[in-house]
Amino acid sequence: MKAVQISKPGGNFEVVERPIPEPGRGQVRIKVEACGICHSDALVKEGHWPGIQYPRVPGHEIAGRVDAVGADVTLWKAGQRVGVGWHGGHCFQCDPCRRGDFINCKFEKITAIHFDGGYAEYMVAPAEAVALMPDDLPADEAAPLMCAGITVFNALRNSGARGGDLVAVQGIGGLGHLGIQYARQIGFRTVAIGRGGDKQVLAKKLGAHEYIDTSAGDPAAALQKLGGAHVVLATAPDSKSMSALVNGLGPNGTLIVVGAGMESLNVTPLQLIGGSKSVRGWASGTARDSQDTLEFSVVSGVRPMIERYPLEKAAEAYQQMISGKARFRVVLTMR
Repeated sequence: MKAVQISKPGGNFEVVERPIPEPGRGQVRIKVEACGICHSDALVKEGHWPGIQYPRVPGHEIAGRVDAVGADVTLWKAGQRVGVGWHGGHCFQCDPCRRGDFINCKFEKITAIHFDGGYAEYMVAPAEAVALMPDDLPADEAAPLMCAGITVFNALRNSGARGGDLVAVQGIGGLGHLGIQYARQIGFRTVAIGRGGDKQVLAKKLGAHEYIDTSAGDPAAALQKLGGAHVVLATAPDSKSMSALVNGLGPNGTLIVVGAGMESLNVTPLQLIGGSKSVRGWASGTARDSQDTLEFSVVSGVRPMIERYPLEKAAEAYQQMISGKARFRVVLTMR
């Protein structure tokens, strides 16, 4: 098979020929049809995740078909349309797993970190990491939903907000453009927050009821004029911009962080105490959560805006993503 690998931390993308992998016990082999390129792929490219073994094939936004199954796999069979996301498996035995909290498994496997990912024509994943993909969802549109999609959808549906509540989405990028769509389709009064008046047309097209331009004034004050947000979904990894939105929360409001930045948030205890506000992070979700995301996307019409590249141009596609030029997700497609 053809695959794209990284041979060492900071190395280049290499197009190589590899033997097609055989699924072991409890594993599923997938013939990859599309694989999204995520900013988190930089963890593999640059070696930022401790203990990664090289060479490694990146990619954790995978859509394809089951090609073969290993021993003891009963749920999956050849020909089924499936996807694999960030969560690459769990141990079933640690305390979080015993409580059904698989995403917080102490020994969680991460796709493309602990085993090879989807920048390849075939890949192998643990059976519990596989999600069923609806027949009427194209693979190239499904792939980004396996990470970007599930992250924002799962955060919103577990936010405690109810239909009609004011929900703001900070950022109109790879995560945010999906977050706006999901928020509208779930039934929230949706506010998009971006920088520049030129983004308003797109925000409204995606489903936002209101648009707040951060360059035109204090976004927190603008949220308060609308009544205060029950939830602010922070998708753009800018800690300063996230922190500025805490004062835009209404009573019992929550800032949910899904944009993975490295800088500290600047929030005072008084900001949280007044109005009983909170700040929390949200991890993506399990394969069942991914399946829910795909199914909801089909019935609601939520779709990612994507740019397609052939597998052989993975380096070019990654550069388009990491430079911030992509509108809004980059997807590798297999011929």
